[in-house]
Amino acid sequence: QVQVVESGGGLVQAGGSLRLSCAISGRTFSGYPMGWFRRAPGKEREFVAGINRSAGNIVIADSVKGRFTMSGDDAKNAVYLQMNSLKPEDTARYYCAAASSIALSAVPTTASGYGYWGQGTQVTVSS
Repeated sequence: QVQVVESGGGLVQAGGSLRLSCAISGRTFSGYPMGWFRRAPGKEREFVAGINRSAGNIVIADSVKGRFTMSGDDAKNAVYLQMNSLKPEDTARYYCAAASSIALSAVPTTASGYGYWGQGTQVTVSS
């Protein structure tokens, strides 16, 4: 059984940083894209970042480009989202997702590209 578990959320002041972690168990994530999404109250779920470790591809949403980075650790079967220069508009629940199919190089940027989801971790940025 595949499980996806996020951690690292919290309350931070604007301009601060947080690092979210996502651990996947029950399956290696090598070859399977991983992604981060977020949903703010009253808004649609939004793609934040995605990684295809096998191809070395990383996609970052324009809304966070230059502030957020994504990385992965094969040995730990984990991915990370480093969030710097946080803004109040980054406040949302952040979800980690794992694709259910291997992709040679693609990084899905829509929720339909991912089959396994974590419960999410709350990030709140105060002004």
